[in-house]
Amino acid sequence: MTTDPKHLTDSQASAEAARLIREAYRPEPAPIVTSYRDPVPAPLAPTIGSAPPIPQPDSRIVPQWAAGVAVASIGVGTGAVGLGCAAWLFLQALASVTLTGVLAVTAPFAGLAMAATAIGGAISKAKRSSTTNVYKGTVIKRTEITSTARGIGARSRIGE
Repeated sequence: MTTDPKHLTDSQASAEAARLIREAYRPEPAPIVTSYRDPVPAPLAPTIGSAPPIPQPDSRIVPQWAAGVAVASIGVGTGAVGLGCAAWLFLQALASVTLTGVLAVTAPFAGLAMAATAIGGAISKAKRSSTTNVYKGTVIKRTEITSTARGIGARSRIGE
């Protein structure tokens, strides 16, 4: 018997429809239990042997440097939020931005950056010292090269 709907006769179509309706209204089997919950309360810790559990109080102490870092980070974060709010309030006044206004605001920062760069360059040049080496004596120039080894591990020596 074919189940292609294009080639079913009227009797085959009604039989197939009845089968589909029976299958749709068939009661589903009861679901299979896949987990189990033990009604007996579990102990607080796994029991090994007959020894009673020993209380182990939590005595973690935060090092002083860690507490200082935490407090400092909170302070830096608060300061950053304050500066951000101040910048936001300041920039609200610059809503109608013009070239003159932008230059007036950025000129002091550009001047500070140029001064810092110049000072850094001067300090760098002051730290750098030029050493002049003067060598006195006989100069011997050897240009004879001998090679006794061939291949990957070859080494060349200047003849003496």
